[in-house]
Amino acid sequence: MSEQKIVLITGANKGIGYEIAAGLGRLGWQVGVGARDEQRRESAVAKLRAGGADAFGVPLDVTDDASATEAARLIEERAGRLDVLVNNAGITGGMPQAPTEVGADTMRAVVETNVIGVIRVTNAMLPLLRRSASPRIVNMSSTVGSLTRQTAGTGDVGPISAAYSPSKAFLNAVTVQYAKELKDTNILINLGCPGFTATDLNGYRGHRTPEQGAAIAIHLATLPDDGPTGAFFDDDGQIPW
Repeated sequence: MSEQKIVLITGANKGIGYEIAAGLGRLGWQVGVGARDEQRRESAVAKLRAGGADAFGVPLDVTDDASATEAARLIEERAGRLDVLVNNAGITGGMPQAPTEVGADTMRAVVETNVIGVIRVTNAMLPLLRRSASPRIVNMSSTVGSLTRQTAGTGDVGPISAAYSPSKAFLNAVTVQYAKELKDTNILINLGCPGFTATDLNGYRGHRTPEQGAAIAIHLATLPDDGPTGAFFDDDGQIPW
């Protein structure tokens, strides 16, 4: 029997993150529910376990260095390695975000979570990922981070958003740099867009369910060893930068 895979998902106590956890749990994986709110985290773990998943809680605030370090220590103690990291946690910073009006504090907060938080957690988990036979990193992005689509005005470009959309373009660019650095390793790192999914991030205005939004992350988490790296996908295929 093959060794049970272990995944850490940030922001997994609700919405898309929870459904990623549920989907990988159904595949028989150990599922680390990363979240900073203890009550919501443990409630999600209990619900996942009730559904048959091998789930465990990981206290994790992606904006805090010590928290990321402690999360890595917890996973090392539990399994000695990490097979997949899904960087799902994110914030919009609130709307509206006209560039002539958005505050510097909002910009900093969004980038701190959506970009620096991904770097912080990824770097903390890389030593554990390097111990996996088939490590994967999935960064949850959005088509609103596609500069091609934003400038062409095609597809779902979203509202004017001086903090959120650029943070996803920033995340996309950082992910490409990780892929370049890791190209001679067996670590595959890709970006996934869940589509316009009904979650509290958008006031539940999306037309897709969280389970539908989770599908791309589950796909990228389970890529074969000869799968792509350094690319940007949604359910329809590759997204232009």
